[in-house]
Amino acid sequence: MGKKSSIFSVGMFLFCGGVLAQPATDIKKVKESKTTFQTSEHWKPETDVRADGVMVYGTLDKPGVTFEQRLRSWIDKGYNAEFMTGVAWGDYQDYFLGKWDGVETHLKNETQRDRQGKDISHGHLVPYIVPTESFIRYMQEKQVKRVIDAGITSIYLEEPEFWMRGGYSDAFKSEWAKYYHFPWRAQHESPENTYLSNKLKYHLYYNALDKIFTYAKEYGRSKGLDIKCYVPTHSLINYTAWQIVSPEASLASLDCVDGYIAQVWTGTAREPNYYNGVKKERVFETAFLEYGCMKSMTAPLNRKMYFLTDPIEDWGRDWLDYKTNYQATFAAQLMYPMVDTYEVMPWPDRIYQGLYKVAGTDRKERIPRDYSTQMQIMINTLNDIRTSSNQVSGTHGLGVLMANSLMFQRFPEHAGYEDPQFSSFYGQVFPLLHRGIPVEIVHMENLPFKESFKGLKVLVMSYSNMKPMKPEYHRYLADWVKSGGALVYCGEDVDPYQTVLEWWNTDGNNYKAPSEHLFEELGLSARPGDGTYTCGKGKVVVIRKDPKHFALQAGGDLSYFSEVARMYKDRTSKDLVTKNNLVVKRDPYVIAAVMNESVSSEPLKLTGLYIDLFDKDLPVLAEKVIHPGEQGYLYDLRKISGQSKAKVLCGASRVYDEKIDKQSYSFVAKSPANTTNQSRILLPKQPVKVLVNGKEEQPVEKMWDNRSKTLLLGFENDPAGVQVYIQW
Repeated sequence: MGKKSSIFSVGMFLFCGGVLAQPATDIKKVKESKTTFQTSEHWKPETDVRADGVMVYGTLDKPGVTFEQRLRSWIDKGYNAEFMTGVAWGDYQDYFLGKWDGVETHLKNETQRDRQGKDISHGHLVPYIVPTESFIRYMQEKQVKRVIDAGITSIYLEEPEFWMRGGYSDAFKSEWAKYYHFPWRAQHESPENTYLSNKLKYHLYYNALDKIFTYAKEYGRSKGLDIKCYVPTHSLINYTAWQIVSPEASLASLDCVDGYIAQVWTGTAREPNYYNGVKKERVFETAFLEYGCMKSMTAPLNRKMYFLTDPIEDWGRDWLDYKTNYQATFAAQLMYPMVDTYEVMPWPDRIYQGLYKVAGTDRKERIPRDYSTQMQIMINTLNDIRTSSNQVSGTHGLGVLMANSLMFQRFPEHAGYEDPQFSSFYGQVFPLLHRGIPVEIVHMENLPFKESFKGLKVLVMSYSNMKPMKPEYHRYLADWVKSGGALVYCGEDVDPYQTVLEWWNTDGNNYKAPSEHLFEELGLSARPGDGTYTCGKGKVVVIRKDPKHFALQAGGDLSYFSEVARMYKDRTSKDLVTKNNLVVKRDPYVIAAVMNESVSSEPLKLTGLYIDLFDKDLPVLAEKVIHPGEQGYLYDLRKISGQSKAKVLCGASRVYDEKIDKQSYSFVAKSPANTTNQSRILLPKQPVKVLVNGKEEQPVEKMWDNRSKTLLLGFENDPAGVQVYIQW
């Protein structure tokens, strides 16, 4: 499935996307960032976030400052400069208005357009794009080439999105004819048209990213640069829920794609969903599944993965709302200890300088000092935290199968078939997650890789909300079951997409539903009824019920959960352990979440000696109590070795230029202007003198905690650096 970069020799030269260049002998390797953020602005003291890298957004020259000057402003402050822009939308007026190639019809013909003829826009002014060949060339020549010429070696093309309600513009109709070799059909007229329309949208952005990134790598090589290419994208869960089509997991098969940013934040995770018959926001649980979906998408191919959180969100809310949900999504991302690279925030200008409501009032103000301090404490831990082989607490080995075709049949509805709030998916996962089982997501597109089945005991799937895009996926599933796996198939197979024009009913195949082919591969009849069947060394359970009912009906998940639990015990001789919490330890960090709507309403009590990282005062606790609906983030002081040297354990500024002597410790702290630092500092003994920028801090004894051997030090942050000297 992978595509190799199309570099080839032409005599003594290398042909790179239309540019002849001398072949490079020494390729400059990319300096990768552990932490990064995105901004369209130049460096400012108020937004000096102090991550490793900064993704400078867009090449648009602004009044008084060019793109290259914006880039230089961050490089001069020590940042690893990277580039990000939208691949489905952007401020590309020179393209739309014909200034680039003289064609003035791009705006008229190439925007994504709905059935009513209305352009679909990002915000109010920027249209979403049908990625035609001319737009691909524009992105190569006007965006990618310019940033590489400026010295950029990491390129992020974000959000390859085609709205499901789109598909009515002239450009899309033309692309349809080229792809399917028959005239365009209106997607609202039949389920088959909807499926084919969304499948084409999926292909168009797969093709666009393949060509743009391949050009980037080839042009970079011609200049002696090793270009890394990433796709910041929402999860398959969110895109399906929001009725957007994107290439998602298929991109991992491209050699020109080096990784992703998992764009998960309050805005995606707060999309309401159903469980136990109740529709509401479930931010932690949804975020946990979204991050898991993104992680598993790249796991078999070992692509780089950055996790994103946002201390606010796109919609105007109050600061308390932001804080509560930021903690939920932040805890969820840390539940995956195999990931330790992060986009710490998008758009710091709106976070630090935007005006939002104070809870319970109509008054708006900039970010409260308490919240900015807490946020920076949390962000600075991301510079320190590392991957771990530890797992989240709970029973492992249970997975739910997803496919990119989930995005093909969400809009519009046909034949009266409904799937409210993507309940067919949540009906499979929530009955497990809400019982404290860290359910895994398995991507159908990754089934050819054996790693996709690693550790799995029970796999749940349904074709009520997706369809297999290739018949060979069934062979991989059948081989796994026959070698000892347990497959739970849920579905009535009555949705109107069962009979769309696809491989299972063309080229000599006459299956009425794709599951018939799967069951034949398993050695069963084409339409087995409810029951349990033996397949080689494994088992298949058929539940003839649409999984959406497991979520839409109160108590609707009981029989489903019972079957999954029975299969797990059959495969392992162990009972499923149910609880209301998830906990993971990533030395020295402890992350915990307690869920409501679970098997218990009891709080979780953690005892030991901890620093509370969700509290801007960084208190030292012997016990932390986490109630249902809450999360906790702790620094476990017991993990510090006996005679540790002086060290800033945590704080709202990043530490530089540390110097440790027998009786003193000094460092420089940097963080954005107009914010307050709180740091907890490990020392061999109680200090006798503490100097901040040469001024002595008093009284030292009140800053000292003898249990933890730590000093709590606070001061006003300065991006130029605050000098701290401690003597004992």
